[in-house]
Amino acid sequence: MTRRALALAALAVALAGCGSTKSGSASATLWVTRDRGAVVLHSARVPAGESVMQALDRVASVKTRFGGRYVHSIDGLTEQGRRSWFYYVNGYLADRSAADYRLRRGDVAWWDLRAWHNPVQDPVVLGAFPQPFLSGYDGKRRPTVVLSTDPRARLVAKRLHATLVGRAAFPREMSGGANVLLIGGGPTRIGMAGSSPGSPVRMTFAGDPRVLLRPRPFRFHYGDGG
Repeated sequence: MTRRALALAALAVALAGCGSTKSGSASATLWVTRDRGAVVLHSARVPAGESVMQALDRVASVKTRFGGRYVHSIDGLTEQGRRSWFYYVNGYLADRSAADYRLRRGDVAWWDLRAWHNPVQDPVVLGAFPQPFLSGYDGKRRPTVVLSTDPRARLVAKRLHATLVGRAAFPREMSGGANVLLIGGGPTRIGMAGSSPGSPVRMTFAGDPRVLLRPRPFRFHYGDGG
């Protein structure tokens, strides 16, 4: 092979490497908190394509049980009694081992050490907004309806890739399993309701809709109460 051919081959390899770096640059977000988000331990970008467990192991010291499928301790904070580590993806309380959930571009995985009365309490939390509207759960995204008569809600609907409708259309638009964001006026109030992972969510917001255009306006919050 001539010197020129060698140089061209080396350039091709270099360009291929650049391409793979770009395609592999997709990322997700990982949070670790305690006490319903009151204390933030970690907030980091992690590679998409990894499991939630692999992403956690990147940023924290983790001790597991049951063959690495169950988190027992993060950074020395250990489960005790009815105080356990729970994790959410895009606002949904996950339904599988963290070793089995594969993160996708834009996902938000949130670990929180908190007390509980029922292990399935708080099935949906607010903190990951604009998730789950953008990405859904496990790669499955539901359509979204923004219900408001406020003209500023148009920008919110655009951000969420949603359909903006008036209140009169509410019963019809609820059919078909769409997510619903209801925007109203008055003093600021926020709520999020849902059930199982991937199920439709209903979010209510009263106040200035421009708050919903901020990157993470409710970060580390479960809902109205925390």
